[in-house]
Amino acid sequence: MARVVAGRFLSSLLVIMGSLVLVFTILYVLPGDPTDTILDPSVATPEMVANLRHQLGVDQPFHIQFFRYFSQMVQGDFGTSLLNSEPVLDKILAHFPATLALTAASSLVSVSVGLVLGVLSAVHRNRLIDIAARIVGLFGISMPTFWSGILLIVIFSLNLGWFPAMGSDGWLTLVLPAVTLGIVGAGFIVRMVRSSMLDIIDEHFIVTLRSKGLTERAVMYRHALRNALIPAITMIGMLVGEMLAGTVVVETVFSRQGIGRILSDALMAKDLPVVQGVVFFSALVYVIANLLVDLSYAGIDPRVRRSA
Repeated sequence: MARVVAGRFLSSLLVIMGSLVLVFTILYVLPGDPTDTILDPSVATPEMVANLRHQLGVDQPFHIQFFRYFSQMVQGDFGTSLLNSEPVLDKILAHFPATLALTAASSLVSVSVGLVLGVLSAVHRNRLIDIAARIVGLFGISMPTFWSGILLIVIFSLNLGWFPAMGSDGWLTLVLPAVTLGIVGAGFIVRMVRSSMLDIIDEHFIVTLRSKGLTERAVMYRHALRNALIPAITMIGMLVGEMLAGTVVVETVFSRQGIGRILSDALMAKDLPVVQGVVFFSALVYVIANLLVDLSYAGIDPRVRRSA
């Protein structure tokens, strides 16, 4: 087991290093100058621009800028915002709880709806509930989040008045964004669980369990479902990254103050330190979530424990 943990931890470090390089490189080659965010182009002189570029260090070669950026990140210094000189890490940590709540609620919607419909779809194959579950899965995968979010606002906020349309105060403001983001993950989980369950149902050990007199409920929910959870858990780990990326759109549509909204505002204002900090922080959370998912395999599949 120790070898499994060490291997997963090492691969996670490599992914984090790769994300550092990728984030910095993409923002380095993108057009635009951070001095445009700080100085008013109508009054800035070339001397003022040159002095500010030297103070920010953006006039240095790529490798020098990256080494400085990497050194700061290793020390936990995400830099300061170009707009208000606020430390980027403090800004992220102040808004991350709202994004964490949205991601957790969306994951709950995805897992609960996806697992239930996926299992029912496989158990009742080619019946009405199977058709309905596949329609829900197709709807979740195909529907753009901004469109489904606006649709939920129109129906449940403007017409019915059940939930607030915008804001991030209280659990009621979390319902519509969580459903908007969660239904996407539910669509993928429904398809994955259904496919895995149908493959396992045809395995020889399922026939053996039935021949030993186990009830159909015990065969399906105690044995088949447990074996089908491995690919589903892998999908859930991947969906964490999808949901973190989806918060940019959802938090903008519902005017929630999370790191997705910070990223959107920073991109519009060309506040590069904030963009770099939010993207790297999100990548770090994604890597940690997938590391926990990998380690959870040992608790579900005894073969993983034996191979470790």
